[in-house]
Amino acid sequence: MVEHSGLDIMCLNKYGPSSSSSSSSDAEKKLFSKLKVSLTKRYPQKNAETLSAQYGTNLLLIGVSVMLALAQHGPAVKEEHLLTFITVLMLMQLVWMLCYMIRRERERSPLPERDAHAGTSWIRGGLTMLALLSLIMDAFRIGYFVGYHSCISAVLGVYPIIHALHTISQVHFLWFHIKDVIKKYETFERFGVIHAVFTNLLLWCNGVMSEAEHFLNNHRRRLTALGYANISTVEVEPHCNCTTSVCSMFSTSLYYLYPFNIEYHIFVSAMLFVMWKNIGRTLDRHSNRKRPSTRSPGLLLGPLLGLLALASSVTVLVVYLIHVEKSEQTREAAISMFYCYGVVMLACMCGASGAGLLVYRVEDWPMDTGQNPSRTLDTELLLGSSLGSWLMSWCSVVAAAATAGRSSPSFRWTCLAYSLLLVLEKCVQNLFIVESLYRRRREDEAMAPEIFSVTAPYDGIVNRAYETQDKRCAPLDAEQSENRQGFGRKHADVPLHAGNRLNVTAGRKRQILKNITIFLFMCNISLWILPAFGCRPQYDNALEQETFGFSVWTTVLNVAIPMNLFYRMHSVASLFEVFRKV
Repeated sequence: MVEHSGLDIMCLNKYGPSSSSSSSSDAEKKLFSKLKVSLTKRYPQKNAETLSAQYGTNLLLIGVSVMLALAQHGPAVKEEHLLTFITVLMLMQLVWMLCYMIRRERERSPLPERDAHAGTSWIRGGLTMLALLSLIMDAFRIGYFVGYHSCISAVLGVYPIIHALHTISQVHFLWFHIKDVIKKYETFERFGVIHAVFTNLLLWCNGVMSEAEHFLNNHRRRLTALGYANISTVEVEPHCNCTTSVCSMFSTSLYYLYPFNIEYHIFVSAMLFVMWKNIGRTLDRHSNRKRPSTRSPGLLLGPLLGLLALASSVTVLVVYLIHVEKSEQTREAAISMFYCYGVVMLACMCGASGAGLLVYRVEDWPMDTGQNPSRTLDTELLLGSSLGSWLMSWCSVVAAAATAGRSSPSFRWTCLAYSLLLVLEKCVQNLFIVESLYRRRREDEAMAPEIFSVTAPYDGIVNRAYETQDKRCAPLDAEQSENRQGFGRKHADVPLHAGNRLNVTAGRKRQILKNITIFLFMCNISLWILPAFGCRPQYDNALEQETFGFSVWTTVLNVAIPMNLFYRMHSVASLFEVFRKV
């Protein structure tokens, strides 16, 4: 008995602890393998995304710091220092794009996945036109350097050459690789793409600051000529004579091309940001497909009203630029004319956007909740770029209210109405654009199951042998039975003329939406043209300047006006996408 029980105890001691130790070792191995997988796959890729974003942000802040030092016109930081820094960044981007394209050409693997929504052909075509105007600006810069080459730095001649090469290479990259969804060398490519994003943002900032400084100098000169103040302008001119007779033409023409160059760089940075967000992304086959293009009959009222708005905008621009330089009476008349024109334009745009939202409420199209980085970025940029003009509008409202009890110019009430309508117009237009981008037509829902399912009735033998192996097959059988029943009802119960009436009604609603969209499209182009080419009454009306002071108000305008210009051009691009989608 004792020996037997001792043998049992020995057996327990032999097998019990060893089995528990083996199970614990297996658990440790599984935990280690899971930890290894999480450290080698998920965490570093997210870490690379964060690191690349921080790298690009600090790159931009370095450039902005140099620009702020340059704005003081001190002896320490000069223009050639900033242009040298930007030139080095452009050369680095050129090297990355060349490496990327060479590797794509040498790979024998099949073509990479491509995002159908990133960089549509009409956006790339518009960017190509803006790039051509940027190349003309580079040619003017080279001509300016040739005229003054004896007394200015060689960097001013190298920069436009590198910028032209950068523009040509970048347009080629946008046409052939912007839709790529990168799945190899993800960490390296994240840094390359984000470097390109922030290089273009830095070029945008440089253009904005140069254009704002030029306009501010003209404004100061105008105030001095009218006798309002004796403000000195700071313009750095070369200390030698031009060797050609067209130097003044080159320097003057540059500032008429700056708006196109500015829009080019900000749009390129947005497209490259979508490419950066697509790195490592798994695409949804159903949502990642092009929509078939539809014809647009009945487009008459929208284009006519849009062309009328565009023609009136050009007229207001010409009259304003001519009369604002003259006496105080003509200057006030020009400012009043602008605000009256703006009130009518913004009221019409509010009505058109509200009518479009009403059509969506009547039609009740379903919402598209699929993942789409391009559409998400469009929405965020619309809301973010609205902040500039909202800040400017509320400052104008405060200034108009502050001067209520004192002698004020005749355009104070129209300025107040214009500012309030500008806030309302952007709110309603943003709602219309965002809702249009997220709406999905009912035909798109109906097309999806027809690709992979048979809707005709099936009279053959159905095998039920595997019916119980996977309960998930039951909804599929139910769906097929509903399709068979629906097929019979579709031909037996629904008369043909009723369907025709529904199609006509839906077609009329689409016709209304297309007319609204093309009208808003032309109106946003009109409202971009005015401030882009010098019609900026916020500088000239002296209402806000009296309330906030010259330095504070000019700082607000230097921030708000570039954001407003980008908002208008981005709205144009978004409305064209809505027009194609409706």
